[in-house]
Amino acid sequence: MDYAGYKSTALRHPQQQLIPLAHRLTETTAPVFGHERVHAGENDLTHNGEAIGQRIIVHGHVKEDDGRPVPDTLVEIWQANAGGRYRHRVDNWPSPLDPNFTGGGRTITDETGYFRFITIRPGAYPWGNHPNAWRPAHIHFSLFGRAFTQRLVTQMYFPDDPLFFQDPMYNSVADRDPKAAERMISAFDYDSTEEQWALAFRWDIVLRGETATPTEAPHA
Repeated sequence: MDYAGYKSTALRHPQQQLIPLAHRLTETTAPVFGHERVHAGENDLTHNGEAIGQRIIVHGHVKEDDGRPVPDTLVEIWQANAGGRYRHRVDNWPSPLDPNFTGGGRTITDETGYFRFITIRPGAYPWGNHPNAWRPAHIHFSLFGRAFTQRLVTQMYFPDDPLFFQDPMYNSVADRDPKAAERMISAFDYDSTEEQWALAFRWDIVLRGETATPTEAPHA
């Protein structure tokens, strides 16, 4: 949880031994996420109109390490707009907000574990981690299981990004396991592009095992 290249982790990681707390009934059974709680169109981050930037389709499957699909899983994403700015009150990067881009969306995986989002390719943005620091284009993913406490958070990157070399989130994984870092990078999916409308990127999320997608939380 502490990585020297990411300086704010010194303020975030635990300073003392963790204290295990047993889950009680309410923590493992509620709240429960179902299809009735997610409405049609919430997986389209451009649903208010024509967002500025390169429209893309981000899709894939959530699955176990043996390939079994994980259905009925709530998948949420949030990201910067094409100019590299988040729709958040503390983001002061002087790139204009896009009124037609929500910056966040969600969907539930179908019976095959499949998810699909319509969004735009996010822009890189500067941040104060080190001199001339820029974060590569990325999309944040959150996956909920059967209960609120069963949550995994990760990030998806785009292939051949020139800023990988200085990104501490990516390199904190790559320094330990280069193959694991590669699993955080999506693949351009020409077969799923839609003519005169959107490019496509495929990214599968594996929950456990040797080929698991790296997440911010340890695997159960």
